[in-house]
Amino acid sequence: MKEEEDKVLDKEQWKLEAQAVINDVKQHVADIKLSEKLQSTNQFIYLNLTTLEGLRFCIELSGAGFSIVGTQHDNTSNVGTERFETPYSLLDFVSPQYRNSFGNSLLDKLQQLSDEQ
Repeated sequence: MKEEEDKVLDKEQWKLEAQAVINDVKQHVADIKLSEKLQSTNQFIYLNLTTLEGLRFCIELSGAGFSIVGTQHDNTSNVGTERFETPYSLLDFVSPQYRNSFGNSLLDKLQQLSDEQ
């Protein structure tokens, strides 16, 4: 077992970690928030994600990364073995519209920089 998989944070630290992820990606998804039904622990926390395509997922965030554990919000019946190191790689995997939104955001920022010069 990798050391990262045993990463232990207290529940409040996991909430802070999850909130940082939410803030990073929220403009490129329809909705993302902490699960209010699933209990987080000192080793993981659950996020409910709705992609721009309208697909719904339950995501487990742990020291090992991000894993899709359900194909509905608040559902962990689809525990997968595929892990993603970042929320961006997970979103890139499940949401083509995320790629477009993220790419357009980068282009807008580059245009702003160009306009400032």
